[in-house]
Amino acid sequence: MWVPPADHPLRRLFAGYAEHTFQHELGIADPPLIDYLSQLLSQFIHMDALYRLRNVQGKPLEQVVDMMREAQEMPPEGRTTREVHRHIGDFTLFWTGVFPEAVNRLRTPACKDHLIDYCEQGKRSYYIASTFEDEPFKDEAPVLRRLSREFELCAYGLHQVRIEWERAQPDAQDQIGRRLLG
Repeated sequence: MWVPPADHPLRRLFAGYAEHTFQHELGIADPPLIDYLSQLLSQFIHMDALYRLRNVQGKPLEQVVDMMREAQEMPPEGRTTREVHRHIGDFTLFWTGVFPEAVNRLRTPACKDHLIDYCEQGKRSYYIASTFEDEPFKDEAPVLRRLSREFELCAYGLHQVRIEWERAQPDAQDQIGRRLLG
């Protein structure tokens, strides 16, 4: 999975929007949280990162229910379980925050996710991922705990970030939206 370095232009762009939104508009001065969210935004621009979880046949898991099943079938300890729960948190936060209008489309009656509450599942998954506090996860555990506790606030903040980038670069929304929503 591609992780943009801190000095990558896309990461810096999202970091600027996230810092402005969270610090100046919401009054949240939490550099590790803002770094985490700007990295999430820059990673999830790529569809392969958004749908990076795969089933045993190698097919991307596109629904939260399938991701949850994958997490339940793994041994409870270990990096993989933590990463699946972290991804579920990231996935649900991204959609509810950045593209909330798409959540209803992701949860149509024909989809397995129809009865899933993305906010509640995101909170739960972030909490589970935060319980892995050994090396190398101990520095990220407090951020994941905060995302679990303040999921809705972070989703709101991400939506405000989207509004900022739309205002600054109207074409960017069309390009990003087309890539993500198909």
